[in-house]
Amino acid sequence: MKRRQRRTLERLFEIPERADVAWRDVESLFSALAAEVSAGRGSRVRVALGGVRAVFHRPHPRKEPGKTMVRSVRRFLTEAGVRP
Repeated sequence: MKRRQRRTLERLFEIPERADVAWRDVESLFSALAAEVSAGRGSRVRVALGGVRAVFHRPHPRKEPGKTMVRSVRRFLTEAGVRP
C-alpha cells in the first residue's frame, strides 16, 4: 500500500468523520487492498473484500462523499478486517 492510500485509510477512520476525502482516493484504496471492484448501473460501485460485499454510489456532482458515506465505507472496511 502506498503512502497516499495509507493516509486515505487513516482519514476514513478519523472521528468526527471527514467530508473532504476524494472518492477516487477511496477507490484507489479498494484496489490496493485487492478488493473486487465492479461497476453497477449508473453510479453504483460494487465492492467485495474478505467475503464482505457492499454497494456504494459514486458521489456527484461533488468529488467527495458525504459523512454518511464515509461511515458506510468505514463499516465495510471494519467488517472486512481492515484497520489503519
